[in-house]
Amino acid sequence: MSEDDNNSDEYPTEIHDYLSAFEKSLCSVDEMLKTMMSVSRSELLQKLDPLEQAKLDLVSVYTLNSMFWVYLATQGINPKEHPVKQELERIRTYMNKVKEITDKKKASRLDKGAASRFVKNALWEPNAENEQSPKIPAKGKKRQ
Repeated sequence: MSEDDNNSDEYPTEIHDYLSAFEKSLCSVDEMLKTMMSVSRSELLQKLDPLEQAKLDLVSVYTLNSMFWVYLATQGINPKEHPVKQELERIRTYMNKVKEITDKKKASRLDKGAASRFVKNALWEPNAENEQSPKIPAKGKKRQ
């Protein structure tokens, strides 16, 4: 018998697909952690601007707290009644603040000088040339 056959006896077959997906997710998290751990934190932070550093810190702490949430759930503790829930909400608030700052940076800005030049040049201003030019007779009236 293979190892998979032994494991299938331990849990209901209905949840096999869920467990397989969970295992794949854990493997991808493990790969990402190995990648992040391969570079020292100080090296990584030196390459990033302050906003990117804040994003990295928030994602790291959110991930850590989410993993603790999962740990509590596997231990039979309701994480919704644990202080980790308030911590996750606090982190989400900061993530939203960082997102607002990022969105403000991306928003287009108005160049007031250029806008005033456009308006000024678009408006007709009478000048000496225009005042001396012969007037065009109104439609329907004949010149004598």
